[in-house]
Amino acid sequence: MSKMNIRSIWNAVASVALKEFLHVWRDKRILALIIILPPFFTLLFGHAFEGTELTGVPAVIVDRDGTEQSKKLVEHLGKKKTFAWTKLGDASGDPDLLRLRASAALVIPKDWTSTLEAGTPVPLKLFLDGTDATSADELEGRLREMLGEFQGQDDVQELTVKPLFEELPPEVFDALKAVTPESRAKLKVEFQKLVKPWQPETRILYNPGLRFIDFVTPGIIGLILQLLTVTLMACTIAREREAGTLAQLIVTPLRRMEIVIGKVLPYLGISLFLIGVTIGVAHFHFGVHFRQPFMLGIICLLFLLCSLGSGLLISAFCHTQTQAIQFAVFYLLPVFPLSGAFAPIERLPAGVRLVSDVFPLTHFCEAFRMASLRNADFSFFAGDLLFLAVGAIVTCGGAAWILNRTDA
Repeated sequence: MSKMNIRSIWNAVASVALKEFLHVWRDKRILALIIILPPFFTLLFGHAFEGTELTGVPAVIVDRDGTEQSKKLVEHLGKKKTFAWTKLGDASGDPDLLRLRASAALVIPKDWTSTLEAGTPVPLKLFLDGTDATSADELEGRLREMLGEFQGQDDVQELTVKPLFEELPPEVFDALKAVTPESRAKLKVEFQKLVKPWQPETRILYNPGLRFIDFVTPGIIGLILQLLTVTLMACTIAREREAGTLAQLIVTPLRRMEIVIGKVLPYLGISLFLIGVTIGVAHFHFGVHFRQPFMLGIICLLFLLCSLGSGLLISAFCHTQTQAIQFAVFYLLPVFPLSGAFAPIERLPAGVRLVSDVFPLTHFCEAFRMASLRNADFSFFAGDLLFLAVGAIVTCGGAAWILNRTDA
């Protein structure tokens, strides 16, 4: 190939590349996304996943023993940052984690100190929320560490080792008198090893089998629906505008809201079919059980309307399908990792959780799990449904308003 041909090809490629660069440079919306969003998302995701340690977990403690020793245990647990303890009165029955808005509850049984002194301590009762299938084991391990630290304190060691000494015959104590202080200290350590570590009696609530599929199913449903609805709806009006048919649609007697509803209905039907397929596979193949089917239907419907409205809103202010898809991708990018679809949202920092609360998928997952996994009353997820309903009205209404302003 001659140098002339190579130069000609290079000039052609360079002219096309320059044209595309100028196209991006002149499109202020895309340019703003390219410049602003990468550092913003880096900071957002970085702070979100900077630390994964569980801290400040809401928990309650019930001291039914009421002795000096149990109070010391409560004080020791309160110094640790893993749990944010709330002390309850001597309530009868098992603690209701859902109504207490807690992820864990520790009950110190009555006469715990007396059984401790007798060498046969009654196990502490630990109740854990097993919804997300991962936090429960970690929280139980952290609590055992705290109990081990408390059990290792000198006054508690003396209390727990004392029953072992009482079982020894008098001849042993006579022999110990001739033992050096260093040897006595070593013997004390060996006796302490004979004391069994305290093992709480643990009960897992809401997801006793700690099945991760039960937790993640709402996230799978929500992500599939949001990915399809937002991207498909984002191209509807933009496609009409790009093809030149939107102007013809505008001059018809149809109102803007009627056009919006007409655009939403077909995709709503498709999405409802997808929900049925996804739930059917989850139930029959993975054995996921769904409680409160009527409420789950309402939750899915409101989420669909909100997602479709979001896609329609993107489509309303985009001039081309390319713009619409790019905006949809930038919108969905932070939703996937920050909505609590695959990991408990409680692990995120408080500031990042404020951003997560803006996403419809966050409220969908929370409401779905409350109704199906925890079998909670309507009052526990009414706020999430209200958010989805308002979101559907605002997005669909906003799309109609923008359509009226830009294409009147």
